[in-house]
Amino acid sequence: MSRAGRAVSALLSLLFACFLFSAPAHAAGRAECRFIQSRILSRQVAYCILLPPSYDAEKARRYPALYFLHGLGGNEQELLNSGGWNLIQDLWEQKQAGEFLIAAPAGGRSFFINSRDGRERYEDFLVQEFLPYVESHYRIRAGRRNRGVMGISMGGYGALHLALRHPELFGSVSAHSAALIANLPRVQIGAPGQEQISRALGTAFGKPFDRAFWDRNSPFTLARNGPRPTGMRIYFDCGTEDQFGFNAGAQAFHDLLVSRGIPHEFHLYPGGHDWSYFAQHISASFEFHSRALGPATTAK
Repeated sequence: MSRAGRAVSALLSLLFACFLFSAPAHAAGRAECRFIQSRILSRQVAYCILLPPSYDAEKARRYPALYFLHGLGGNEQELLNSGGWNLIQDLWEQKQAGEFLIAAPAGGRSFFINSRDGRERYEDFLVQEFLPYVESHYRIRAGRRNRGVMGISMGGYGALHLALRHPELFGSVSAHSAALIANLPRVQIGAPGQEQISRALGTAFGKPFDRAFWDRNSPFTLARNGPRPTGMRIYFDCGTEDQFGFNAGAQAFHDLLVSRGIPHEFHLYPGGHDWSYFAQHISASFEFHSRALGPATTAK
């Protein structure tokens, strides 16, 4: 397969299969799924809130917030349906992670950015509506240090994009198998590769696909040219057998951060681009944010 073909296949990867992992039920914490009416998007947006074990009993406590961004083909219930919720409950029960609230919005195929045509201002919705809504309707501790963002695949791209675009908002970011492509080949409009890219990405990056818009939003560009994420804790990993080539993008992103002297934690582990891989490593992400986020506190 040509280099261009491999890159296009990597983009098509974002339509990865639904997660199949499941785990036993727990009594620790609870989840609620609701809707927020968005003025920016002119529609309702579904979301799930995963509440830690002490949330209902200890009414005076306020908690850090972790925002979870799903992969393409997923939705706001991805952690619930995949078994990820059970994994964080395990960590809470075993006292291996501090308590924090997890907020997971439905992102569709948005890549969690403002679309090229301006019709889907999803990034504006997240920053201007969703974060303020969650943090005014639930007992959230204020401040950047108490706010993290994480994601898987498309959501990993979105988490890195948001954290690097808005370092004043997030104190920590993590990504598993993020949709990172260091050098997207140039494809002529009308070429077969152009059509494949458009099918994979939808309209988020333009139709026809707008390479310049892709580059402007890339975590590579933001890390290279954006504001320095001073004090931000950064974690990302990827499988060495990622069938879509995102391991090469993850390695290149690591090399870029090293060259800029930006502290971070990076790992390549054996595995592919599937829930079998995520189930082995997503707990590391929860533990990472537990260390990075401030503790839950009792109001005085």
